Amino acid sequence: MAEKNISVDRMETVANLFGNYDENVNLIQREYNVTILARGGEIRITGGEEEVFNASQAVDGLVSLIEKGEKIDEQVVRYVFTLVKEGRQYELKNMSDDGICVTASGKIVKPKTLGQKRYVELIKKNTIVLGVGPAGTGKTYLAVAMAVKAFKAHEVEKIILTRPAVEAGEKLGFLPGDLQNKVDPYLRPLYDALFEMLGPESFARQQERGCIEVAPLAYMRGRTLDDAFIILDEAQNTTHEQMKMFLTRLGFNSKIVITGDITQIDLPDRKKSGLIQATHILKDIDGIAVNRFSDKDVVRHKLVQDIILAYEKYSKRSGKNNGQG
Repeated sequence: MAEKNISVDRMETVANLFGNYDENVNLIQREYNVTILARGGEIRITGGEEEVFNASQAVDGLVSLIEKGEKIDEQVVRYVFTLVKEGRQYELKNMSDDGICVTASGKIVKPKTLGQKRYVELIKKNTIVLGVGPAGTGKTYLAVAMAVKAFKAHEVEKIILTRPAVEAGEKLGFLPGDLQNKVDPYLRPLYDALFEMLGPESFARQQERGCIEVAPLAYMRGRTLDDAFIILDEAQNTTHEQMKMFLTRLGFNSKIVITGDITQIDLPDRKKSGLIQATHILKDIDGIAVNRFSDKDVVRHKLVQDIILAYEKYSKRSGKNNGQG
């Protein structure tokens, strides 16, 4: 029987680590088959030697996150488990405790995984960043947060959000209303993120002033976009020609973030995805960076991560890759 004692400075840290009704610590105990008890400012872990070592690594990682102001829940605990399995839990000490921006409701937006932290750092350092990865990894949400931060700091004069108007595997038919009404359903996720960051009133005010533009990709043709933070969402559904057109809209003092999931390509007639081609064509150009998210960066419900992994396994077994490889 092995034993490990971990000293904690504040009782609030112990309370956050254990969670409501000890839900967090129960997860750790089940994962590593150990017993964890708290006595004052000390956490005692007992069990098999290897199990105690791994559990202590997980606890150390979680404590370092708590000390940076992170609220611990099941999602965070399971993420730390994956890092311990890879021997990377020490990297949690490098997680930034600085928020990107504050939403209209007062929530601080900041990276929740190492992959998200790398993404944010690349956006800070580069003019063009391509964020590629599965659903739920925060690609669009964090990009919008960075855009709002740059706008509020007067680093750019406007925010431009765009995406190709491609139906996700189903025919929507003729939509009612004018042109804006017809394209709004495709742009809804971008509106939602901006509403959360700015609040509906501030969003409407800035949109009226022309400081915020949400438009389909076709509207970008023929323009030069200066002093702007531009986000292209769902970029896996761009063609080679559309991607080239969009990239060449870049103007002075502007930044571009391109996001997409290459496992969810809805292009007709098995056309090549402009996003996949761009990651190969642009990879060696200074000022352009590619950030590849993995299932470990999923920050939605745990089942979303499980679903992504299940589909990845199925694709490997069946040798399918949307014909886009």
